[in-house]
Amino acid sequence: MRTTRTSRTALTACAAALLAATTLTACQGNDALIKEPSPAGAASAVQPSGGTTDSGNAQPVGHSPSGGTAAPTAKGGAGDGNSKAGGGKGGAEAGFVACAAGSTRIVATKVERPVNHMLLTVTNTGKRACDVYLAPLLRFDDEQAATQIVEDSKPQAVTTLAPGESAYAGVTLSSATGEAAHGYKPEKLELHFAARSGSGSAGAPVKVTLPADTYKDDSAAVTYWLTSMQDALNH
Repeated sequence: MRTTRTSRTALTACAAALLAATTLTACQGNDALIKEPSPAGAASAVQPSGGTTDSGNAQPVGHSPSGGTAAPTAKGGAGDGNSKAGGGKGGAEAGFVACAAGSTRIVATKVERPVNHMLLTVTNTGKRACDVYLAPLLRFDDEQAATQIVEDSKPQAVTTLAPGESAYAGVTLSSATGEAAHGYKPEKLELHFAARSGSGSAGAPVKVTLPADTYKDDSAAVTYWLTSMQDALNH
């Protein structure tokens, strides 16, 4: 009986020791799951979706994490150079075309009434409508300044010429009393089309043949382009 009791006691002790060891191992396993906070400046071990933190495998700039090319940054419509109102080729894309030397014919005619006047006629010889802006910019011979403009002749709208149509500008060549200074007979006339913006000229100049014995002085002035010949001569 003593031997049996001793064996049972030994078995009980061994079982208790085995249970204690199992419990200790389990506790140590749970402690291993508790992560220590990363030290400052250390890289996180959690990988971002779609990429790695390894410097050799970093996603290149301009590509999406999925591997496709990222969409380019949108540009502002007004500054991208592709706006139709930018005026390329005379602004044809925006719906207006400026009349130019290559698509027009200009004739200077001396008139009897009013006295000391000349009529400029511009005719659209092109295949599409075009606009003549403001007034013709005139330069007689080698004069430094363009001929002054009769401001009260300004029309309410831009003058548009269909193919074959004409516009007119009246030119006062000299004062009726002869009181203006620097009167002379010019030999040549150069005409520039005014720019749509109203600042300076646009396109190539046109050499206009003057009527015989044309005389002008410092009082010379030109009207805006008008659709009526009579209106051009009455200003």
